[in-house]
Amino acid sequence: MHVSFNIAADLEAAMQTAAFTAGLEPGAFSPELRPADPRHGDFQANGALGYAKSRQLNPRAVAEQLLATLPRAVRDAFDVNIAGPGFINFRLKPATLLAWLNAYDSAEHLKSGAATFYSGRHYVVDYGSPNTAKQMHVGHIRSIIIGEAICRLLEFCGASVVRDNHLGDWGTQFGKILYGYRHFLDRDALERDPLEEFERLYKAADLACKADPGALEESRLALVRLQQGEPDAVALWQQVNQVSTDVLKPLYTLLGVHYDHFLGESFYRDKVGQVYHELTTAGIAEESQGALVVFHPEHPRFAQQPFIVRKSDGASNYASTDLATMVYRVEHFAADGVIIVTDTRQNDHLEQLWLTTRKWFAATGRRLPEFHHVTFGTILGEDGKAIKTRSGDPIRLKALLAEAEERAFALVTEKSPELPETERRDIANAVGLGAVRYADLSQNRSSDYIFSWEKILSFEGNTAPYLLYAVTRIQSIFRKAGFDPADAAATAGATGPETAGEITLARKLVGFATVLTLTTAQLRPHFLCTYLYELAGEFSTFYVADKVIVDDPAVRARRLLLCARTLLVLETGLNLLGLRTLARM
Repeated sequence: MHVSFNIAADLEAAMQTAAFTAGLEPGAFSPELRPADPRHGDFQANGALGYAKSRQLNPRAVAEQLLATLPRAVRDAFDVNIAGPGFINFRLKPATLLAWLNAYDSAEHLKSGAATFYSGRHYVVDYGSPNTAKQMHVGHIRSIIIGEAICRLLEFCGASVVRDNHLGDWGTQFGKILYGYRHFLDRDALERDPLEEFERLYKAADLACKADPGALEESRLALVRLQQGEPDAVALWQQVNQVSTDVLKPLYTLLGVHYDHFLGESFYRDKVGQVYHELTTAGIAEESQGALVVFHPEHPRFAQQPFIVRKSDGASNYASTDLATMVYRVEHFAADGVIIVTDTRQNDHLEQLWLTTRKWFAATGRRLPEFHHVTFGTILGEDGKAIKTRSGDPIRLKALLAEAEERAFALVTEKSPELPETERRDIANAVGLGAVRYADLSQNRSSDYIFSWEKILSFEGNTAPYLLYAVTRIQSIFRKAGFDPADAAATAGATGPETAGEITLARKLVGFATVLTLTTAQLRPHFLCTYLYELAGEFSTFYVADKVIVDDPAVRARRLLLCARTLLVLETGLNLLGLRTLARM
């Protein structure tokens, strides 16, 4: 029996075919398919009610028309009935559930099933993007973690993805660093920790510029020298950026993140002239008080707030380089979609960027890509304020990740002191870093959330340790049974699920396709997190109710099949979120 990966999508298409065959008005009927109350089935189609109401027909009669014209494949796969005034309920047959479990028996087969979602689509995902000359702190982690999960999800669902780290490596901060280098440099500190020293120089120069107009002017002139290509200024700028990327890359490696490109703002500085020329020629931009600006009078919030694309002193800014970046991504990377992952403070800027891009591309005949600004809230301390050290400084990302591993190591040592230290360290790495990552991804990204070590390292609730332990528990079942989870011999002869626990778990596994669709459509990884947590819960319920290692070969094979597929989906889902799973804990 052939069964598709995304059963819900196929059912919706079949409903549209049935509507056409039944003579319903073309284009007017929508199946309105949604998950059903489990007491009634797996899916419920409510479209007959709205269609009938708008045409003063009997909704149950419309539902009966649809039922009579459903393709044979639907009747073979589902038990179908009409409830109430015209709801159509679909319950997957055990044979259909078994066919799905047998068809999607590896990560490769799951991926090939999901690949139809975004096949042939090309995305540029812009995430991470710290400023150079600064240490990364805890505030940077959300963009990195959310962006990487989105990349993995899109790739799994068939898209090709370009990962771009759009570094803040150009702009006014470098004038201040150049000023600080001239006046405040500690050469010994530069030798010991160059990035730390450059950050200190920036802070010292910033204070000096706030206190002294002369310092501010000298800083501005230093920036001009850099922009004009003065060799000493350029050499220092290059040194700062090289030191910064050298420090960033080990952190990305630790987090399992790789970038295809580090195309910072500086990459586009010789491309902004085209932006100014085309915007002006098309009549989109105009001079205002010496600056080049774009007005959006049709937008209620921006009617009096111009988008400044060139400053009054002739210098470029974020708007200039971001517009140049947008056209480069479409023309060089052939992007069908551009996704930028930043916090909510960038909302106005990116909304004006998109409004301007739409007008510009329309005027120049360029293909307009999809555009998604993936926003996120703030990580809060347990006092409800932005998380900081006791001294009030931002927590360094490197320190946070190191603490996560040490706390996890103490936890693993307490629970499994008999394990060799190297194994406990490896487990601590997976659990500690996974806990930080999952704590972030399991939240609706639009919301702020409170960071609590006790909560994120708990083995109870929707946490990484709970899910990682669920994986190892299933692994232990196979060790005791003497099988490898991927060994087909373990599940040979399995029949369709029969008990309530078996059926519920099988249905949940089939729902993996639906949650992938939802997660990628909204670019919200917390939907996948919630699903994995619920799947682990359904497995626990099944495992308590239905003994797996029994004498009856058919029953044993059926239950080992459910164990194997639960393990597969949990490991696949956690990997999509960036977590490394373990064989034992």
